[in-house]
Amino acid sequence: MKGSTYRRCSCRDPKTGKELGSSCPKRNSRNHCTYSIRQELPPREDGSRRSFARGGYASLKAAQADLDHVRALMALAESDDPEGVQLIAEMLSEVSRDKLPLPDIEETRRRLNAGQDLVGSLTVNEWLDRWLAGKRIRKSGVSRYETDVRVHLKPHIGDRRLDRLRVSHLSEMFTAITDANAEILEQNAQRRAAVEELATVPWKGVENRARRKAMKTAIDAMPPFRRVTGPSTRQHVKATLRAALNEAIGQQIITFNPASHVEIDPVRKPKALVWTDERVARWQQTGEKPSPVMVWTPEQTGAFLDFVAADRLYAMWHLIAFRGLRRGEACGQPWSETNLDRHSLTVTGQLVQDGWDVEASEPKTDSGFRVVALDDDTVAVLERHRKQQAADREEWGSAWVDTGLVFTQEDGSWLHPGKVTDLFERLVAASGLPPIRLHDLRHGAATLMLAAGIDVKIVSDTLGHSDTRITRDIYQSVLPHVGKSSAEATAKLVPLQRKAEAEKAARKAAKTAQKAKEKAKAQAKAKKNKARKKPKK
Repeated sequence: MKGSTYRRCSCRDPKTGKELGSSCPKRNSRNHCTYSIRQELPPREDGSRRSFARGGYASLKAAQADLDHVRALMALAESDDPEGVQLIAEMLSEVSRDKLPLPDIEETRRRLNAGQDLVGSLTVNEWLDRWLAGKRIRKSGVSRYETDVRVHLKPHIGDRRLDRLRVSHLSEMFTAITDANAEILEQNAQRRAAVEELATVPWKGVENRARRKAMKTAIDAMPPFRRVTGPSTRQHVKATLRAALNEAIGQQIITFNPASHVEIDPVRKPKALVWTDERVARWQQTGEKPSPVMVWTPEQTGAFLDFVAADRLYAMWHLIAFRGLRRGEACGQPWSETNLDRHSLTVTGQLVQDGWDVEASEPKTDSGFRVVALDDDTVAVLERHRKQQAADREEWGSAWVDTGLVFTQEDGSWLHPGKVTDLFERLVAASGLPPIRLHDLRHGAATLMLAAGIDVKIVSDTLGHSDTRITRDIYQSVLPHVGKSSAEATAKLVPLQRKAEAEKAARKAAKTAQKAKEKAKAQAKAKKNKARKKPKK
């Protein structure tokens, strides 16, 4: 197809305003004019003509190089590939119209062979929207991805081209998030101080009322209380982006995933601590928990279960405390998968929250599908609960909602997991016991099983973990008496000379003390006998 380079003069007639073109008196000057190129492109499907045009080249050599580049791009599509010819022509037409840099020849060849867009103008925003639309996971999982995309990814990197996203861009994003955290903490502190100061101003008196009004106006003008983006959330944002970019690699849209290489602060998961007497005393003095994850001792667990024995959901608290079901699993457990005759139940589903809405879902992982053995006492508790539920069904009559679940509201409808958590927290507060979360009952169940000497594999299977390392790392909170016993057993295995000498010295001291005691006893007896033999005056 026709193509050429040519000189162009942009000088205009001062009177008419028209370009002088070849009549410009300076045209023959060596550096006066610029060079342009024009290359005919294959016609559109409707037969209309189109071309690639570009100007402003300082030399003929530069213009010819770009013309050769355009022709090399056109040659990528074979003549017997009409679709490829049209794709290349559309790409060059768009590059010419938008004055974009000429695409790399080898990269364009790769994109053409892979069936990708030839002009890499796809933004991170556009790809994230496409990726989210294609997700086929439970609604709550998609909602979490959408939150990461809306709150963090789109505002920071959404306008960047997907194929030009770099590790440095992500580092800048997480640095900006950290800086925003510092600003949020400062603004929260300012607002909190103002609210506390407002609480000290009396209500009565004209001056006090005016002061309160001014302070309220100032508080309303402050940013509202906000949560910071913690390490766990930042890791989740990174994981969301990494998953989205991995799919882009799978579709051969990009070849490199910068989210796999950006470094951010690691998440240190809090270890579960047991509420010992010393920690309870400290909590009573300060109101502070030693760790976000706290576990009751067996005595404290028993005290709580005794306190809530009359609660309508006692069987749920009992089941979580001893068998470690998750909140959603307990709320969604059906009677059809609860075999009390065989002392077992099968976890096949759960109720999960999406915002405040509740939906039925499968367990989080394949290992969540599991059979959980039940002890005699738990079976008896569930049997009493089933009788009470049958009585409730009769009382509600036709208004009863037959969900088939073990734990329900009074009318048989679904329990709301969020309301279950609120109820548990109120019961714990009323019991006077040190605070734990509902999920910490699950921690406690794992701790009790491990303390009872149950093999960690059985504990892991009961809890629905995919790996026993998860069980060891998170749930193995050793109870004080178990730790003391293991320490003593360990110490006895190592023979130490100083230990033998100490034991020998202790025996010698005990023997000396015994002799001294016997001697003192003999002296006292002799003195008593002497006093008896002394004649009376």
